[in-house]
Amino acid sequence: MPDFQGAFVETWLITGGAGFIGCNFVRLVLRETAARVVILDKLTYAGNLDNLGEVLADTRVTFVAGDIADPGAVEALFNDHRPSVVVNFAAESHVDRSIDGPRNFVTTNTVGAFELLDASRRFVAILSADARSAFRFLQVSTDEVYGALGDTGSFHETTPYAPNSPYAASKAGADHFTRAYFETYGLPTLITNCSNNYGPYQFPEKMVPLTILNAVEGKPLPIYGDGLYVRDWLHVDDHGRAILAALARGRPGQKYNIGGDNELTNLVLVDRICAALESYLPAASNDAMRRAGKAAYRDLCVHVPDRLGHDRRYAVDASKTKAELGWAPAQRFESGLRDTVRWYLENRTWVDAVQRKARYERERLGLDAGKSRA
Repeated sequence: MPDFQGAFVETWLITGGAGFIGCNFVRLVLRETAARVVILDKLTYAGNLDNLGEVLADTRVTFVAGDIADPGAVEALFNDHRPSVVVNFAAESHVDRSIDGPRNFVTTNTVGAFELLDASRRFVAILSADARSAFRFLQVSTDEVYGALGDTGSFHETTPYAPNSPYAASKAGADHFTRAYFETYGLPTLITNCSNNYGPYQFPEKMVPLTILNAVEGKPLPIYGDGLYVRDWLHVDDHGRAILAALARGRPGQKYNIGGDNELTNLVLVDRICAALESYLPAASNDAMRRAGKAAYRDLCVHVPDRLGHDRRYAVDASKTKAELGWAPAQRFESGLRDTVRWYLENRTWVDAVQRKARYERERLGLDAGKSRA
């Protein structure tokens, strides 16, 4: 585990810290380091103070409501808190929403990353040589920037970018700016490209929580197209530990792929979720299933029209990350998924709160591309 217990207390600026991956990472930082944490979050539908809970009571945490695409707000954060580490999780992340309205994705994911990078550049310029060398800017990205794979092969750090959705394109733009700021200005940057995350606090529009919650309520389990799309699944805590390792041992200017070594088709994933749910809440004792007239959770599966531009397969080669950073996923998928299912069953108050605030009823998104809002 990286040792961040230094002689002085660092300040880490974590943007998007009220979102799914960000809030889990904040908890990890507080457990594993002595750093002060400044959280910047716009508090959109998926970034929610309910995700932070007890974190906000920690005396090492400062929360700031703001937008990374607002240059004045970002500049003020650097002036007020003087961070030595910036980790950018802030992003619009749901592919279906990017199909319906891509403008927000460009503004937050690309322009926002640029504003953070440019503020970092100006801030680092006034630091001492030692402080400048110790500074790190880490851009949290996705394997979707690489495009789609066939039946074989994996994404490597040198794989050319070929984004196929507005979401992926906006993240690719941020990655390119991050690389350019290292090459042009010498800003000590890192890029991590992760596979699909799962775990607690994920907004219910995403596949894992959506499947869990719909199954509990005896509602249809939507499967896009033929259900044979393949994703590599990574527990959110393993992702966070990889980021810590990159900050501790990563080489500035480098990018690191982070994968869970869990390639599954969507059909298999839904089947695994149903099996895990059965062990906690048997379908035979679930009144919602009785009302739906279904004997097993798998019987709720229904194939729906495919997503536009749906990438067939993602697979991440994380061998560079393992070799250089000494990281490997610690969470076995079976136990991680069971823990995730149990978390959603035990946190229905959180589910109800975030859905109510977002006015989200688990409806299908990404179908009105012809009437795009942007």
